[in-house]
Amino acid sequence: MAQNTPQASPALAAETGHNRSGIDPANPYELSPSLYNQDLAPTTRSGRTWSAYSIFTLWANDVHSLGNYAFAIGLFALGMSGWQILGALGIGAVLLFALLTLSGFMGEKTGVPFPVMSRIAFGINGAQIPALLRGAVAIAWFGIQTFLASQVLSVMVIALAPGAAGLTETSFLGLNTLGWICFVALWGIQLVIVSYGMEMIRKYEAFAGPIILVTFLALAIWMLFESGFNVAMHTSTPKSGLDMWVGMFGAAALWVSIYGTFVLNFCDFTRGAVSKKAIVRGNFFGIPLNMLFFGAIVVVLTGTQFSINGDIISSPSDVVEAIPNTFLLLLASGALLVLTIAVNLMANFVAPTYALTNLFPKHLDFRKAALISGVIGLAILPWNLYNSPEIINYFLGGLGALLGPLFGIIMADYWLVRRARINVMDLYRAEPDGTYYFTRGFNFRAIAALAISSVIALLLAFVPALHVVGAFAWFLGSGAGALTYLALAKRHQNLVDLDGEAIAVTPKH
Repeated sequence: MAQNTPQASPALAAETGHNRSGIDPANPYELSPSLYNQDLAPTTRSGRTWSAYSIFTLWANDVHSLGNYAFAIGLFALGMSGWQILGALGIGAVLLFALLTLSGFMGEKTGVPFPVMSRIAFGINGAQIPALLRGAVAIAWFGIQTFLASQVLSVMVIALAPGAAGLTETSFLGLNTLGWICFVALWGIQLVIVSYGMEMIRKYEAFAGPIILVTFLALAIWMLFESGFNVAMHTSTPKSGLDMWVGMFGAAALWVSIYGTFVLNFCDFTRGAVSKKAIVRGNFFGIPLNMLFFGAIVVVLTGTQFSINGDIISSPSDVVEAIPNTFLLLLASGALLVLTIAVNLMANFVAPTYALTNLFPKHLDFRKAALISGVIGLAILPWNLYNSPEIINYFLGGLGALLGPLFGIIMADYWLVRRARINVMDLYRAEPDGTYYFTRGFNFRAIAALAISSVIALLLAFVPALHVVGAFAWFLGSGAGALTYLALAKRHQNLVDLDGEAIAVTPKH
């Protein structure tokens, strides 16, 4: 992809406060090639295509992920009733609606992706820290989720061609031959989709959303008929009194923490939003309403199965595997594959792609960075990661614990310190007098706040004695990051609020 520097008049350059003698006429805005390319540039207002429906389908896919179902169904096993689970999801949904709307507004105003957004708080060079932390978590989970989807595909292949079961008898690097074939096939499909950029991801999400909603609604209706419309609202004596409220708020906090990655880099998507109204509407239908629909599906699937034989399912996959008709089983399994790819693309592929583009803007565009992200996701042999509790709990768990403090710092800086007054042009300048240059490109106050609050977050994650507040670890880490940064941050005066429309780029892929 071409990486041409926008042309502009010296008069407009003067408006930005950078009208120095000796300005390069070919680069009147003094943009640094180490900070700017066509994929990191702000999006033009006229070129934005993410409507309220686009944002709604984003959540229609992600909320109904198999991991989310496993979490919500697990609440039944912990003694929560169906009504309590719906209440917990409702509380979490309201909190998420507020957090994601605030985070989304940042992308809509500036039009920049998360690594560039991070420059506001951490500096033009310090932004690599949050970008790479977020990208590292995502790229590992991209590989793991692709592996889990390949297992579903392997079951489908054997159902269609029983002879393929022989391919499971040989293995290479920890994965059997059929597993390799299915993994590489799904890996390749995702690479093709993401190689066409954010616009293709938007179209895929819009395609997948209705399929997912219809599939889970159909599964719930089928289970209602199978159980004679008998839905067990609890599997044991439900909690009551203080235990009930502690359990509900703890579950709500955990539900929010699941989205700790998304609230951090939601601007990667809302930079393409047509308006703030589109974000609010898309979030409203996609989060509170859709999450309550999700909760109802959880209650129906789990309650009907328990009423039938006293068993608690662990995932909708258990229901799918019990479908007696092979054709319908394949359709349902195919829908789960469509879902897993949709979730993987938005939650685990976009972040590392932008992180790599931000790391090497002179050499990488979105497509090249996506290919490298995919290759890394394959090279780490994710099935071995998934089968290693130490890696999942300590490495990925530790990195994930740092995302709360990052969110607190970035939000506190944007909304409280700067009051949403952002000089978008200076996000792409490497001059010492630039707004976000700080000290050699690093805001050491933000880095210090991250270091201090990360200690708190890691203690909450790994010290057994602190597990009593473990459900609230994301909120505590985020709060610690925000408060520490507010205590250390330099208060700014006469903040310049300047959009980046003059250097913005219309997405072409």
